[in-house]
Amino acid sequence: MITRVLKRTLRQLGVEVSRCDPRLSPPEALARLFATQGVDLVFDVGANVGNYGRELRASGFKGRIVSFEPRKAAHAALVEKASHDPRWVVAPAMALGNAEGEAEIHIAGNSASSSIREMTRLHEQAAPESRYVGKENIQLRRLDSVFADYVGDSSCPFLKIDTQGYELEVLDGARSCLERFAGIRAELSLSELYKGQTLWLDFALRLKREGFQLANLFPVFSDYATGRLLQVDGVFFRQLA
Repeated sequence: MITRVLKRTLRQLGVEVSRCDPRLSPPEALARLFATQGVDLVFDVGANVGNYGRELRASGFKGRIVSFEPRKAAHAALVEKASHDPRWVVAPAMALGNAEGEAEIHIAGNSASSSIREMTRLHEQAAPESRYVGKENIQLRRLDSVFADYVGDSSCPFLKIDTQGYELEVLDGARSCLERFAGIRAELSLSELYKGQTLWLDFALRLKREGFQLANLFPVFSDYATGRLLQVDGVFFRQLA
């Protein structure tokens, strides 16, 4: 009775209390996949200010991390965050896509939702704080053109793509080096959040054609007003134990 009353009171305050099995958390699940597969290097594409790198370290990953981020302010914060980690390299400010040159990126109010693509009304309604507040010119490179600079002696590199609707372009720019990656983690949209983006099923089918199998899914972004799930992270590997 006391437990039910306490849970109800906390829920009214916006806090949900439930039993937690740490083995089911996304970082722990990913850590076990990395250990099982032998991942020794992560290409962190769309690193923002470095939270993913920090998450990898907190979950016990000791391999190398190479982070890519195009926006000046986020890149500076990323460099600072990685500065005390000798196995975490930050590439010069650049976005990765399917071409070489320059592009324009929309800067979101929450930073993490910034994208080369225009944001849809659905996204703005679900997360008003993510609305665009400016633009910035950035450098655009293909992963094929920089892969050799960072892969080193890695025997099992992993590619993480968090580019807000620009994921397919990253793959298209990695045609020569994609076969070297043992696994991929990509943000998958269930509905169109950025105009013209490739949605989850087509992206997953593309990875299947490239030889990757789905290993796990992690919820990422929901419309809390409607309960609608909008984005998940999909983790794919070529070989599954």
